[in-house]
Amino acid sequence: MMHLKWENNPTIKRIECVHANAKKFVVDNKLTPGKIYDVKNETDEFYFIIDNSNRIAGFRKDYFKEV
Repeated sequence: MMHLKWENNPTIKRIECVHANAKKFVVDNKLTPGKIYDVKNETDEFYFIIDNSNRIAGFRKDYFKEV
């Protein structure tokens, strides 16, 4: 249950959202294109960030670019 503590983790890096056009899921209400987010954890395919709802969430890396 390590993911419950990720919100308090130090920021690893900062990324910018480049689009919120998902094929399968609705992410446009959780991500804002052009907004910069703090990465709290990272895997090979996902960034875990504090999204627009102020909760930790995982999103595919193709929605972002590194700042």
